[in-house]
Amino acid sequence: MTPRISRKTRVVGTSIAVAALVAAGITAGTAGASPAQTPTADGSPLKLTASHRAELLRDASATKAQTAKELGLGAQEKLVVKDVIKDADGTTHTRYDRTYAGLPVLGGDLIVHTAKGGAVKSTTKSTEKTVKVASTTAKIAPTAAAKSAQGTAVKSLSAKKADAQAPKKVVWAASGTPTLAYDTVVKGVKKDGTPSRMHVITDANSGKKLFQYDEIRTGKGESEYSGSVELGTSKEGNGFTLTDKERGGHKTTNLENSESGDGKAFTDEDDKWGTGKPDNPQTAAVDAHYGAGVTWDYYKEVHGRSGIKGDGKGASSRVHYGKSYVNAFWDDSCFCMTYGDGEGDKAPLTALDVAAHEMSHGVTSATANLTYSGESGGLNEGTSDIFGTSAEFFAKSEKDPGDYLIGEKIDINGDGTPLRYMDKPSKDGQSQDNWDSKTGGLDPHYSSGVANHFFYLLSEGSGPKEIGGVKYDSPTADGKKVEGIGRDKAEKIWFKALTEYMTSNTDYKAAREATVKAATDLYKAGSAEVKGVEAAWTGVAVK
Repeated sequence: MTPRISRKTRVVGTSIAVAALVAAGITAGTAGASPAQTPTADGSPLKLTASHRAELLRDASATKAQTAKELGLGAQEKLVVKDVIKDADGTTHTRYDRTYAGLPVLGGDLIVHTAKGGAVKSTTKSTEKTVKVASTTAKIAPTAAAKSAQGTAVKSLSAKKADAQAPKKVVWAASGTPTLAYDTVVKGVKKDGTPSRMHVITDANSGKKLFQYDEIRTGKGESEYSGSVELGTSKEGNGFTLTDKERGGHKTTNLENSESGDGKAFTDEDDKWGTGKPDNPQTAAVDAHYGAGVTWDYYKEVHGRSGIKGDGKGASSRVHYGKSYVNAFWDDSCFCMTYGDGEGDKAPLTALDVAAHEMSHGVTSATANLTYSGESGGLNEGTSDIFGTSAEFFAKSEKDPGDYLIGEKIDINGDGTPLRYMDKPSKDGQSQDNWDSKTGGLDPHYSSGVANHFFYLLSEGSGPKEIGGVKYDSPTADGKKVEGIGRDKAEKIWFKALTEYMTSNTDYKAAREATVKAATDLYKAGSAEVKGVEAAWTGVAVK
């Protein structure tokens, strides 16, 4: 067998937003001008090696029965270890899923915060209600649940066909009283060609629909951008493949316009990839592979997370999905990002900011697993925008400095305006600046405006200013001025809140609590950073 050699090679690629997410540049605002700040408390996450993390997971698994007992869980409840993070002060944050009588409990996830000496400091639960059902025997047949779910999905997707998978019996605890239910996954395709894996939760006794959400997280990309970039490739046989062994073996493959499968490996004899033009199939692969690499580096260097799951393993990227597909999406089932080629197959959605946004959906799934519906769905999308923007600044591209505009290179409106604005989200005509009682009923891409606005205020503050040549003017819900604490601090606070304090059904009020706790851990109670977090949330009407 020919050995595989990890390489770095310089190539020419197009990036629909390499401009947008590669950006970092010369800025004149609070975040851009300030250097990286070291937390003043000891609550910053440690950079765990894959082996150290695995050891912590084994330890947590070995003691999960005792942990369940200490938490006062019922005899039918069991804990399943999902993730673990350790802070510099020795505090360990262990995330668990839960089962009841062997059935998965949806909305039953929790986080146990343990001090260095082993004592439980606190617990963050997705639900405070006692998880218990009268019986685990369903009155409704699985076939009836599947039929109902299929009808729901077809209506939601506006699709002609949807295939319901065999329903799984679960306990639904994400809202209301814990209920015996069926979780039916319905596979289908939306009108724009995006695949769907709709989860329909049905009461197993009455047949009533309790909830629905799509497992596929989508995002829109940017227009074409050219640039020479470095890639991690591997020697294989007589040529090279887009396999980055330095970043967990991340692979980029060619779907060749199909809408399923793993894709075909890209190969090249001289390790020089792409031409900078979309008519060369390698060019889209260059952008996707590069974007994945930069995003990997961002999470590892800034947050100490090695890979999406923190286990040192890379995901994969699939390019050339479908025909004239104008979107990109993250799919947990294949642990992959997938990119279309844009209108007329001439503008691949393989930009760096798209990659960072989609990979961040994977990080969210591996940690808080924010349900993609309601306010938690908005927080899910907002998280991807926040880290997409943060990765853009991290990349430090002189050609396209970082900014607080989402998808500014897409020109989806045909007039040069961006897809979303973080300083004043409502400028796109659909997103919310501030929270209100209707937030939970919006599409996650629009309810994310509240999170985006909060992050901008926390980073840069309110009012008019110019950062990196871009003019912003961020209002507040109550008209009061908010002082920014700097993007470097803001992104660390959001990451810690996401990975250590948010759960699957966190809403905006709970997100405020999570970020205050994170800021307190990092910068101490009563610090300017904690006060800044509180002021920024008040600025978007989350109290």
